[in-house]
Amino acid sequence: MRLLIVEDRPKMASLLERALEEEGHACDVAASGEDALWMAASTEYDVITLDVMLPGIDGYETLRRLRANAVDAPVLMLTARDALDDRVTGLDTGADDYLTKPFALDELFARVRALSRRGPVERRPILQVGSLRLDAKSHRVWRGEQEVELSSKQFSLLETFMRHPGQVLSRFDLIEHTWDYDYENRSNVVDVYVRQLRQKIDRPFGLQSLETVRGAGYRLRDSE
Repeated sequence: MRLLIVEDRPKMASLLERALEEEGHACDVAASGEDALWMAASTEYDVITLDVMLPGIDGYETLRRLRANAVDAPVLMLTARDALDDRVTGLDTGADDYLTKPFALDELFARVRALSRRGPVERRPILQVGSLRLDAKSHRVWRGEQEVELSSKQFSLLETFMRHPGQVLSRFDLIEHTWDYDYENRSNVVDVYVRQLRQKIDRPFGLQSLETVRGAGYRLRDSE
């Protein structure tokens, strides 16, 4: 197997590299998240071990960008942080397993073997329609490289559109996916939120991707 070790401390990186190579693995080492991004983009790895505390972008942000770049190799996060919130953050960001330092090498080997058997997993927290990207885990949206700030309801509405690109969604469809059962469907709240979305994801960029289909509803075009 080919592994990418993302670790900024030379002694720890050398220890992991030597130990994993003795187990029969081919290993590359990245000393920063930025290095990990270009290395993972140019080489297909079976498993990535990723330290959380890195210079520059940290392990969580590195993982977010790896997944946004469609790198689906299993990721084992290595960290001295053992708080529940840290583990949840790592797993929600897209990690496949989490190992707290200090750890026994035998446990590391076992987790790497388990992840390699699992292989790449199809992931759908990152949705993309044209130049519009939505991260369902971190609740972030980008048009191209520019991040767009949305309220929680605007985000939910946009996520519904992005999960059905090119499809005409009626007001009832949007209510069913975005609002709770107490919603009064005679209200024009859907139209209000669609206008708000257009003002944030389309108009500042000179686009008209969110269309009105008269008598039917709304559609997010799957091409620009």
